[in-house]
Amino acid sequence: MKVTLFATCIVDMFQGNVGKATVELLEHLGCEIDFPESQVCCGQPAYNSGYVKESKEAMKRMINAFSHAEYVVSPSGSCATMFKEYPHIFKGDQEWEQKAQALADKTYELTQFIVDVLKVEDVGAKFNGRATYHTSCHMTRLLGVKDAPMKLLSHVKGLEFTELPGKEKCCGFGGTFSVKMAQISEQMVDEKVQHVEETEADFLIGADGGCLMNIGGRIVRKGKPIKVLHIAEVLNNR
Repeated sequence: MKVTLFATCIVDMFQGNVGKATVELLEHLGCEIDFPESQVCCGQPAYNSGYVKESKEAMKRMINAFSHAEYVVSPSGSCATMFKEYPHIFKGDQEWEQKAQALADKTYELTQFIVDVLKVEDVGAKFNGRATYHTSCHMTRLLGVKDAPMKLLSHVKGLEFTELPGKEKCCGFGGTFSVKMAQISEQMVDEKVQHVEETEADFLIGADGGCLMNIGGRIVRKGKPIKVLHIAEVLNNR
């Protein structure tokens, strides 16, 4: 099966290890990986900030970049969700609405793709440690991916898992929200870190780079001995 990787800006600029783990994991599961070098930002930060016209230019470039793909897979529920929003954004545009729908229909978040398309729940991963999992807002509430990460983590040998209190609450990132509403965001992420501490976990696992960057940054600033990992890094560990 040929898979086209939608890496995302955060992976490209800050979390290259996540991109590497994603590729290695999918290859381990028998996929052939394709990476369009013309891919850019999905347009989400600009769009959510009200720059609709400007963000559409980036969206059009992404539609063209992935037009050849059979499956588009991303290690980010938030960015995958943005692709799903394209048909709504281009609604009524005769040239782009159909192309946007085609992209949305073949786009999957990483764990969603593994469980729902590849029909795999045990990837053969091993990870020794006590961990908890942060459920990101876009991935669970908009994309609707809730069970896939848990199914995959439940089969990781050696992983001691504790459910995160208040897991349904936002971490305070919200893209540009954390910049525009920094004081509110800080209070939200402090609450999230407190809940992580309550689990006594050594590792916080998540599936969205933005959330992990936000929570991980606060953990470091508060001097907490908790390591933040993307789920791809855990599932790729053998």
